[in-house]
Amino acid sequence: MKVNAIIEAIDMWAEKEPDREVYREPNQVYTYSQLVYRANQLAHFFDENLTTDRPIVVFGELEFDMLVAFLAASKSGRAYIPIETTTPQERIDLILSVARPEMVVTIGDWQESQADVKRVDVQQLHTIYQMPIERWQNVTRSDEDTYYIIFTSGTTGVPKGVQISHSNLLSFVNWELSDFGLKTGMTYLAQAPYSFDLSVMGLYPALTSGGCLVPLKKAVVNDFKQLFQVLPTLPINVWVSTPSFVNICLMEPHFDQSHLSGLSHFLFCGEELPKKTAQALLSRFPHAKVFNTYGPTEATVAISRVEITEQLLHAYPRVPIGYIKEDTVVTIMEDDQVRQAGQLGEIVISGPSVSKGYLNNPEKTATAFVTIDGRPAYRTGDRGQLTEDGLLLYEGRLDFQIKFHGYRMELEEIDHHLSESPWVKEAVVVPKYKENKVEQLIAYVVPADNTFEKEYQLSKAIKTSVSQRLMSYMIPQKMIYVPHLPQTANGKIDRKSLIHEVNPS
Repeated sequence: MKVNAIIEAIDMWAEKEPDREVYREPNQVYTYSQLVYRANQLAHFFDENLTTDRPIVVFGELEFDMLVAFLAASKSGRAYIPIETTTPQERIDLILSVARPEMVVTIGDWQESQADVKRVDVQQLHTIYQMPIERWQNVTRSDEDTYYIIFTSGTTGVPKGVQISHSNLLSFVNWELSDFGLKTGMTYLAQAPYSFDLSVMGLYPALTSGGCLVPLKKAVVNDFKQLFQVLPTLPINVWVSTPSFVNICLMEPHFDQSHLSGLSHFLFCGEELPKKTAQALLSRFPHAKVFNTYGPTEATVAISRVEITEQLLHAYPRVPIGYIKEDTVVTIMEDDQVRQAGQLGEIVISGPSVSKGYLNNPEKTATAFVTIDGRPAYRTGDRGQLTEDGLLLYEGRLDFQIKFHGYRMELEEIDHHLSESPWVKEAVVVPKYKENKVEQLIAYVVPADNTFEKEYQLSKAIKTSVSQRLMSYMIPQKMIYVPHLPQTANGKIDRKSLIHEVNPS
């Protein structure tokens, strides 16, 4: 199946099969006609009440209204920015200051922000759904106009907004629908928050192919007893998650083919897939296809994929990250020189899924985005190589950007916020690895003067002081207190020596 336009493909399903299921919650099922009708109502409201085409922030979790707001923004000719409800207020304010949205749609509980922005809450939203309007006509946008913006971690403490265009998204969706053996009308797991671009791997392939999304909400995910009760009952065909999340699920003995007989595809992205995880899935789900994929947010979710087999796992010490999609070129670069097959270097991606850059941030855009042979390209900062037959192998980060529980983050951003704590003079954060995957964040801290009797009391105070500025998964699990931080010959903090100290082997 080939999609020519995202919005029109979703509208087509609502017109062709209005009662087709699009979102299935435990006690509520929504249809394509409900999705499109509500989106048209909200798009009309945007058109009547907004005076610019600046982006619209959508604040919530995995509610059906989030999908409605995304589609409504697109139909009205505007990009949307998803923000998760657990995001600290200071980070929200930073995102708003960079994005300068004209409106925020708040499906979750919203704390008043300092930003001057119009707001629609969930009660108003359901009133808007009831307002009579004439037939809605989607606003025409060009392929290069921005479809959505996802904010990622920034080295200075200010998040970067990755702009993904209609053509970027179309390139990704058509690749997934054609190269993974997916069929019309499949049901997809929706577990990743919409502020994490992994969610797009299920969201738009499902909506454009007449599929149905099955949300697995955070309250269930965070309660293992409840999660393990729910897992065997999930009515899904396509599993989309990070390897870290499926590792948790593999702790449940009934997470297998006999209890989830309809589960035919596993799609992984966001972090490295460990061999043990891949082997366990092949054993538990012998009739399912397991795919490992790779790609940064800046290149629209993923640009390579490989199906996992016993032969593949036997042939490579680390699980390969895939063959490059047909419309994309990966170049391995070292000191601005192209490396040959089998040689290591930075993975540089060029092609139609590469973002136009960071929202309102020309300096960071100029640093990360380049042109190769007339094509837009993105320097990933990932180290890897291509085999003779075009298989991409991942060898780690070139810098100090990491992925932890599937979330990409800059260690320098965590340093920045830790150092702003009143209890900290200096701090540097390093990852502790297990099987090539980040297992823990450890902070080396030069403490400020304090009256705490025990180190654990100091650690608790530091974590509390940064909790309003850092996402919970970015707060180091362990603090090591030192009188000073090691330095290189150039007088810079020697993070590499600390990484070696916590990873001696």
